[in-house]
Amino acid sequence: MTAELTVDLGQAGGVDDAPFSRVCALAELPSNDPGIGRFAGVIEPTWTIGKKLHGGTMVAGSAAAATEWLRRTAPGHAAMFPIAASTDFLGAPDPGVVEYEVRTRKIGRQICLIDASLIQNDRTLVHTAFTFSHLDDTTPAYTADHAGDMPAEPPADALAYDDDNPMGKIVHVAQGSSAAIDTQWARFLTGEKSEPRLRLWIRPRPGDEQDPDVAAYFAMMAADMSPPVPMNLGHFGWAPTVQLTTYLRRRPAPGWLRVIAHSREVGGRMFDEDQLVIDSTGALVAQSRQLALVPQAQ
Repeated sequence: MTAELTVDLGQAGGVDDAPFSRVCALAELPSNDPGIGRFAGVIEPTWTIGKKLHGGTMVAGSAAAATEWLRRTAPGHAAMFPIAASTDFLGAPDPGVVEYEVRTRKIGRQICLIDASLIQNDRTLVHTAFTFSHLDDTTPAYTADHAGDMPAEPPADALAYDDDNPMGKIVHVAQGSSAAIDTQWARFLTGEKSEPRLRLWIRPRPGDEQDPDVAAYFAMMAADMSPPVPMNLGHFGWAPTVQLTTYLRRRPAPGWLRVIAHSREVGGRMFDEDQLVIDSTGALVAQSRQLALVPQAQ
């Protein structure tokens, strides 16, 4: 069954302009418990940091499974979408076939709660508690100036994620999207030190951008797209996420997404990192906050 799923899902929507759609493609698996849904998916090596799967991509894949389960089991709530996700990483999955096990904790008039576990080789490696509700499609009563002086598209001096960029050699998402980092903030790229803050741009491929669900899952993924901000302080290496919380406010407009990351404190053991995702219209689309371990300084 695993080999068949690799072929079937790996080719689902397998056109070059919709690689993230394949992250969100699911095949239902049999379940011995009617209260538990089981789905198979494939997360390709494109969506890796180094050799391991990117955390935000796994949150997005889990969100797709939880949404499918809610739509199947509570069709009256099919218009709801995951607006919050609380994720714990129990292990580091490899690219390839993954299984999602989902169950309902609450069905309410305004709020539904769904738990999703990402399983590989019979081990639960990522667990996410999702809160579902209706996305915010009204004009905000108040909104801050989220983007500041950050342009809506990468300027000429932005550094694209490609093989000529040290980030592109480690972060492989540019094989499935367009991405660039702001060199004015990423001082670590030239060996300098600066504040723990970073900015970048990311845009899905046309096929992914045109699917409203996939575009929303992509925005959730983008909320975990910034490199660890302690890099600007000279701390390089793996920064394991202790806990990640992601909010989805609204569906993104077509175009580039701007990602702005800050830290309030980089300690000796841990640091926090907040990320904002802003679409081409300047609207706040997604947010995240994570607590992570500080990598060893070099």
